[in-house]
Amino acid sequence: MTTGVLREDESQSRSIAAVERAMDVLLHFGRTDQPDLGVTEIAAALGLTKAAVHRILTALRSRDLITVDPATRRYSLGHAAVALGRSYLARTDLRALAAPELKHLSGRARETAVLSLRRGDTRLYVDQVVPDQELRVEVSLGIPAPLHAGAAAKTFLAFLPEFEIDGYLSRQALPAITEKTVTDPARLRRDLTTIRKRGYATSAGERQPGTASVAAPILDHDGRVVAVLGLAGPAPRFRPEPGTPVITDLLESAARVSAQLGYRPA
Repeated sequence: MTTGVLREDESQSRSIAAVERAMDVLLHFGRTDQPDLGVTEIAAALGLTKAAVHRILTALRSRDLITVDPATRRYSLGHAAVALGRSYLARTDLRALAAPELKHLSGRARETAVLSLRRGDTRLYVDQVVPDQELRVEVSLGIPAPLHAGAAAKTFLAFLPEFEIDGYLSRQALPAITEKTVTDPARLRRDLTTIRKRGYATSAGERQPGTASVAAPILDHDGRVVAVLGLAGPAPRFRPEPGTPVITDLLESAARVSAQLGYRPA
């Protein structure tokens, strides 16, 4: 009786170990920057034998989680795995993902932390955490604003594909919201190039006089900008300069949310 129980436990342990190895292989495809992998590469990366990797890949292929190129014998994620990823992203609430980072950023900077989403040619705030300060910035949630004015808006524009930037500039006249709004297309393009290079945007009174802001993109698994994290405060007090903790904290927070969406820097 005891021997039978032990054998059953051993069998269950082996089954669990086999499932864990299969999960490790599947997750490895999600973590690598390479579009496809060979058996030898996977075995070396995970410390498995090539025979074990081959058996696992065969099982994953039977469920369309992995596909193979018959010519090269190299493997990549199958459509079933892609469908799982899309299902996860469809159910992801960006406000819930970003909420801890908004609280963290506001607490560190003692300024207002905001989350923005894009709707067509506009940007709108969808969440904010306001500091316990007598003089502070508060934003209006859900109000559309153009993409050429302010740090958050220009961050969206800067990280769009070039053809989408061209389309925006062909459709929009770049009206002045304040006297500091950038209304010249050539200058705006230069600003967008700078934003892409350094990874964040700053603004001083471009959308609201007397305020300053800084913003960084949240990117998904395809490297597309899906949201923007930002900080805003009264201009006399809030001066986000390169290399300061405010910039570092913002970039780290945006990177953490992006990582949860599957983004991995090149």
